[in-house]
Amino acid sequence: MTDAGVVLMESSLILDHLDRLVPPERRLAPDDPDGHARNQRLVGLALAACEKTMQLVYEINLRPAEKQHQPWIDRVERQLRTTYGLLEAGIAGAGDWLVDTRPRQADISIAVAWRFTQDLMADRVAASEHPALRTFSALAEALPAFLACPPD
Repeated sequence: MTDAGVVLMESSLILDHLDRLVPPERRLAPDDPDGHARNQRLVGLALAACEKTMQLVYEINLRPAEKQHQPWIDRVERQLRTTYGLLEAGIAGAGDWLVDTRPRQADISIAVAWRFTQDLMADRVAASEHPALRTFSALAEALPAFLACPPD
């Protein structure tokens, strides 16, 4: 709940609101329209990757085999691979950080999404096919903030 009593219920909206409460040098999203749009696109792809990974986890790992629907699994897996293909293409050739000279929300979201998928569905998204994501994630995960919050 905000100081004004407004309840925000979705993580991206909450982060966006909190981002506006800190000084510009600490914000997770760039202020310039082009940088902000690039940041948002990459965050959106990272969130889609997390969603597709979770859908596969539920369907493959939690649903009884006799109730699984293979055409749906195939569709979600294609969507997951497509999303990671777009992320790979979107970050290939970028500098250390994707939208600025320091980590932003896109950097954090992509590194978290990649680790999440690799921890739960590495057999569906081969790290060997995503060298830019692999390298980028290792860079982000070496930051003190990531080291202070291991995924276990």
